Amino acid sequence: MSFTIESARLIFPNTKVANAVPATVESFNQLSAEDQLALLWFAYTEMGVTITPAAMQVVNIVFAEKTLTQIKQMSAHEQTQVMCDLVNHTDTEICRTYSSFGTNVKLGFWYQLGEWMKQGIVAPIPEGYKLSTQASDVLEAIRLIEGGQQLSILQDIVVNMGYAYAPTVGTQKVKKPVVPPKDPAPRAKVSIEGIDNFTVLSYMENMNAFDFKATVALFTEDGALQPPFQEPIVGHESILAYMREECYGLKLIPERGVSEPAQGEFTQIKVTGKVQTPWFADSVSINLAWRFLLNPQGKIFFVAIDMLASPQELLKLGVVS
Repeated sequence: MSFTIESARLIFPNTKVANAVPATVESFNQLSAEDQLALLWFAYTEMGVTITPAAMQVVNIVFAEKTLTQIKQMSAHEQTQVMCDLVNHTDTEICRTYSSFGTNVKLGFWYQLGEWMKQGIVAPIPEGYKLSTQASDVLEAIRLIEGGQQLSILQDIVVNMGYAYAPTVGTQKVKKPVVPPKDPAPRAKVSIEGIDNFTVLSYMENMNAFDFKATVALFTEDGALQPPFQEPIVGHESILAYMREECYGLKLIPERGVSEPAQGEFTQIKVTGKVQTPWFADSVSINLAWRFLLNPQGKIFFVAIDMLASPQELLKLGVVS
């Protein structure tokens, strides 16, 4: 019996993922447009202590400059309407353009709007605005979880804004890397306690060097990568596009792992560690697990990237980390 993508997703089933992230995003999506905007404003304001302006250096914000300038020149009422349209997935030119941005560009877009709100250039949330009880609960939930999960929630929120359907003629998904490196990143050797597998070590080293073509070459032609809380991305071309759009600026810090034989002479390897994102520099790390399934030739047939539950979450579940 050979593996399928669906059966591969079941390896290491006891991995404890951070379920607070999708649950909090779902709660956010149930709020009114006004509460969503207010909560996003409060979240950016509170997290602004840890979100680094240097993060904007890894965002090719040129893709959003025209739209940002257009919003900057609007009246306060028009600015508020645009932001409500983004939350409501309204079919407007700006919402369609926003939907074509990559994740980092969307994060940078809202970061810039937040900075302009602080300066009074863009209409801020009305002074004295009080969140509804439901929105206050969501904000409190965001406050209580660790920084890496906060960033993931913020990312999911802004990614899902904009026009909700496939763009029509004239609006194309941005295919260029959002963070094209000016110089090749230094390639550093990686060591993982308990793991000496060449493919897994090469995956980590290539990712840290932003050598995504070399990383994708480690996959089988029909191999798949499953990002946190997403469906698997299948095939070299699609995986490469995802990495170019989402993975520049990330620093993978694998720590330890375990390797086990699987059916059909496959090998399953689980590595735990951290990743650092330029949005929080070195101040916050995201706890991750990588679940690899390698074919008999040592190629990656499947890798799932899981955001792990925090120690506090594990205690609530009665699980010892």
